[in-house]
Amino acid sequence: MSRRTLPAAIRAYLVSGVLLIMTVSLLAASGIYAFTPDSIEGKPAPLAEYKGKVILLVNVASQCGYTPQYSALESIYEKYKDQGFVVLGFPANNFGEQEPGTNQEIKAFCARKYSVTFPMYAKISVRGDDQDPLYAYLTQETAKNIRGEIKWNFTKFLVDRTGNVVERFEPAVTPDSKQVITAITKQLKR
Repeated sequence: MSRRTLPAAIRAYLVSGVLLIMTVSLLAASGIYAFTPDSIEGKPAPLAEYKGKVILLVNVASQCGYTPQYSALESIYEKYKDQGFVVLGFPANNFGEQEPGTNQEIKAFCARKYSVTFPMYAKISVRGDDQDPLYAYLTQETAKNIRGEIKWNFTKFLVDRTGNVVERFEPAVTPDSKQVITAITKQLKR
């Protein structure tokens, strides 16, 4: 069948399908670097700025039982940042409304209570119908042992120097645990 004999609707559907496949392939090929969430100040902050660094992405909340993990996140950030490591915090209000504040309130809380200096991003949704595209990627497009719905605040994703998500740690696993530190130092040596 020639191109001219295909109905316009079918041609459009095929073209859309090819474009979708190409887009998904591009996102998968570039890992997290394809995403540009807003910083906590409301400005675009491309994750591509962290190319070549080992990254720990964490969905955070200010009124959670795990909130004290901010201290450990800041501590490991300070300890390893000169070796090419960064922690990225993504406030989310998906669980028990434990992050009700505005971006400005969250930023002030983190600075005042935990002396956070690692990069923080604008509040997002990490699951549900309004899930942020970055978290859709993390929970649906990564390796089978990593993907899956976010269950609670302080889920951690470790990203290697090329933008690939290599490990996931559930909220109860603290940032300064032997398991997380071993995984970070292993990636820093690569």
